Amino acid sequence: MTGAKRAGDSAQPPIELFLAPFRDFAHSNASGGVLLLAAAVVALVWANSPFASSYTALWDTTLTIGVGDLALSKPLLQWINDALMAIFFLVVGLEIKREVLVGELASVRRATLPIVAALGGAVLPALLFLGVAGGGDAARGWGIPMATDIAFALGVLALLGSRVPLGLRIFVTALAIADDLLAVLVIAIFFNTDLYLPALGAVAIVLLALVAANRAGARRPVVYGVLGIALWLVVFASGIHATVAGVLLALTIPSQNRLDPDAFVARARAVVDDFEGRTMFGDDARTGEHHAALWELEEVTERAQAPMLRVEHALHPWVSFLIVPLFALANAGVRLGADTAASVLEPISLGVILGLIVGKQVGITAAAFAVVRLGFATLPSGVTWRHVYGAAWLGGIGFTMSLFVGSLAYGKGSGELALAKVGILVASILAGVIGYAILRAVPRRA
Repeated sequence: MTGAKRAGDSAQPPIELFLAPFRDFAHSNASGGVLLLAAAVVALVWANSPFASSYTALWDTTLTIGVGDLALSKPLLQWINDALMAIFFLVVGLEIKREVLVGELASVRRATLPIVAALGGAVLPALLFLGVAGGGDAARGWGIPMATDIAFALGVLALLGSRVPLGLRIFVTALAIADDLLAVLVIAIFFNTDLYLPALGAVAIVLLALVAANRAGARRPVVYGVLGIALWLVVFASGIHATVAGVLLALTIPSQNRLDPDAFVARARAVVDDFEGRTMFGDDARTGEHHAALWELEEVTERAQAPMLRVEHALHPWVSFLIVPLFALANAGVRLGADTAASVLEPISLGVILGLIVGKQVGITAAAFAVVRLGFATLPSGVTWRHVYGAAWLGGIGFTMSLFVGSLAYGKGSGELALAKVGILVASILAGVIGYAILRAVPRRA
């Protein structure tokens, strides 16, 4: 009887069998990149179909959130680019904070290689763009080729599987995070409208409230969620780009555990032992005592986790599987016509292409080579210079961040933005394909 019961318990319900492929996809490192690519393809097809007018009309639809005088009415595209992308930058900020505290950026020697490589892969592309695009309004797009799309880059590495060493994945992740930090700084410093001083004062007040909540030991994500919404509203009103609110919020979310590992193990073991003891003596697992034990175990587990990591873990699927693909769907719809091929040679498009294709691969590789040769850093275990060069090509996949910076630089619906989008799409496709081919050709190590 016992054996039959155990066999029956181990059998998966039909719904679990149905959901298993979707769960496997969600846990795959390539899944975010696949959805992002699918969204970009849909946007391109839609924008060039007989239903192209509906594509534009959808993102121009006004959406009102709030009631009466406390309502905000903005086009759907602006809600995506300003509000949802603030959540994206919150996760970016949390990733940067985590890497600085306990990850690849936690020590000077470990951080030197990806940070210097990111600087090389940002400065040279910007200079190449300015050299090709020239001055005037076109020059506002100098930040476009500085960015790297971390989802696409890691997605390509995931497709290569075991052909690439773990050290390369860590290097690319740290490089992309450092790249994102540079992009955040560019957005915060160079892409602000006229500043409104009373709103800036309100930003300072809300930030102080967030810091006070951190110092007072507030651990519940809802506290930072409510204050985070207030922060977004006042940053939006201040003239600073609203997405900066996400990064500022990330800096204030606690990174410390309330329960050290030894205390957690001791308390969790006591709760589990109590639960097991009651079950062994025949108590029904649905009793109040069992539920109380489970609630206590959940509370102990939460106290052993830093709120920073809990928030990042909770938001990451929403960002990867909804916000970033939705951003791509709303922003990647480039109208392709008979003159599209010729537009590739326009100064803005060509500047973006050369920046992402030439600037990234040369800048990242040269900067990494210099810092290693000077003895300030070493290559990760198992990583060769061919790996670094292939990764430098993947750095040329600008896509999401490049589209975002382009929309800030040139504004929605402008001819300059259309040219920049053509350059971003062409460069990102070439960088991804060539980077994949280079890394796939690197011999496996025994």
